[in-house]
Amino acid sequence: MIRFSQEHLQTIRSHAESTYPDECCGIILGYLVNEGKTVVEVMPTENAWNTEAVAEFPGEHTTESKRRQYTIAPEVMLKTQKEARDRSLNIIGIFHSHPDHPAIPSECDRLYAWQGYSYIIVSVQNGKAGELQSWSLDDTHQFQAEEIENII
Repeated sequence: MIRFSQEHLQTIRSHAESTYPDECCGIILGYLVNEGKTVVEVMPTENAWNTEAVAEFPGEHTTESKRRQYTIAPEVMLKTQKEARDRSLNIIGIFHSHPDHPAIPSECDRLYAWQGYSYIIVSVQNGKAGELQSWSLDDTHQFQAEEIENII
């Protein structure tokens, strides 16, 4: 389970709408507790997908288009990880959008996902954010739906 405030969820939806028709992405900071994760901050980031990223993530499931791929620049991940550690927080997840597609992980999403993280996907249909779902990898590296709990 992952717990979000309405403000956090709205930040994800707004970022997804602002980058449409490209995929958006961002980092989720929070706490790990026995019964799940609690979000403290949602950090929208730039989608750094480009031809260099295609070379770093080769495979039949990649494309050069930001409409179907995303990546967060490694230097952004490292900086955020350090800032989170300095605040006694963890990176607990990554979010991204699926423009004109459902909020279901693609094969490429699965191939490059890390265990222990929550992956929030928001579907954006014709520029309007819709369904939002959380996913996490199981022990066989398959995505399983993860419950989202709204907190005040």
